[in-house]
Amino acid sequence: MEFSVPVEEVEAEINRVVADLQKKAKLPGFRPGKVPASIIRGRFENEIRQDVLESIVPRIFRAHAEKENLQVVGTPGMSDIHFHKGEPLRFKVEFEVAPDFELGQYRGLTVPYAEPQLTSEDLAARLDQLRDAKADYVNVDPRPVESGDYAVVSLHSLAGIEGEPISNDEMMLHIGDAETMPEFNEQVTGMEPEQEKEFAVQYPENYTSDRLSGRLVTFRLKLKGLRRKELPELTDEFAADIGDYKNMDELREEVRKSLLAERENAAQSAAKNKLIDTLVDTHDFPLPDAFVDRQIDMNLEQRLRELTMQGVDPRTLKIDWEQARSLQRERAARDVKASLLLEKIADREAIETLNDEIDREIHRFSKQMREPAAAVRMKMEKDGSLRRLASRIRTDKVLNFLFEQARKVAAEPEPEAAE
Repeated sequence: MEFSVPVEEVEAEINRVVADLQKKAKLPGFRPGKVPASIIRGRFENEIRQDVLESIVPRIFRAHAEKENLQVVGTPGMSDIHFHKGEPLRFKVEFEVAPDFELGQYRGLTVPYAEPQLTSEDLAARLDQLRDAKADYVNVDPRPVESGDYAVVSLHSLAGIEGEPISNDEMMLHIGDAETMPEFNEQVTGMEPEQEKEFAVQYPENYTSDRLSGRLVTFRLKLKGLRRKELPELTDEFAADIGDYKNMDELREEVRKSLLAERENAAQSAAKNKLIDTLVDTHDFPLPDAFVDRQIDMNLEQRLRELTMQGVDPRTLKIDWEQARSLQRERAARDVKASLLLEKIADREAIETLNDEIDREIHRFSKQMREPAAAVRMKMEKDGSLRRLASRIRTDKVLNFLFEQARKVAAEPEPEAAE
């Protein structure tokens, strides 16, 4: 947009800036506050120009944006500035606005969904997990390591890791287990207590730890002893040890409810993600670059926090930030579009976050953090997380609404692979 500011308004702003500089300027031969305006205009021409622009341009632009009800996003850019004595101030402003779009269909969307079912095998597997958590590990007499043993070892990395080396004086490896790296299974099998060995382990590119992913790491391992796992029996005493349960029947019922709730949450979450994909795919409107860039920043910052929590110093990584941002753009654009759509649906359906809903979450946080609810609220207001919490609750309510309104159909079977 192009703007023109009358000469009288520009001169009034120049006079105001000059008067302010007169109060502050300290020049040889003049007492403070007594420097003539003509000298101020000559000595501080560039400063006056900059101050006038920084005052007039935002004010004129804001007034126009409010009058036209423009939802400006990002920082506007100014160009083609014509600022000459005795002439109107003229300039152009380039800016982005939040997209104005029409909502298409969002009620009654079709989504694959089936109510989760539990089998006796599912319940038995979850009970086995509880038994495993209460297992005892009993020392066994010295002998060579066999598959299935639990080997107590000290493990230290010698090469292949940047930064802090791996060092653990006592850890337990389940030899022969699928979760144990093949090199450890192979090298430790047959070892005897007090024996030491050095060997290399090649970690796959998709390994869960970024610190080890794709690396060839050399370790020194010492076998300290062997243990045997002993699982408790499923008795009423076991139920009482797990929690406030009178007998195994009560524990089984609670486990059944918990497992069913987990599967319902997972199934509904998957269905809601498909509903979001459908909304994004069926709505086409331009997105402000400022929104997408901000989403990319948030995604990258989250990734860096995850690396830090895994013990990786991001500064040691050779990251091509331009490429990283480029790879994030498509995903970030879909996230932004989904967010705008959900906000529009919330407005259309008058879905809001209630104070009671925020209070419940704050009290839950206060119990976890063992701090007074008032103190937690104050922290969240200060760091902006209270606003994000309210937004998340609203989004969850919109997704629940979309799921309730959706037409659930049986999921199509996966196509069989050609032989």
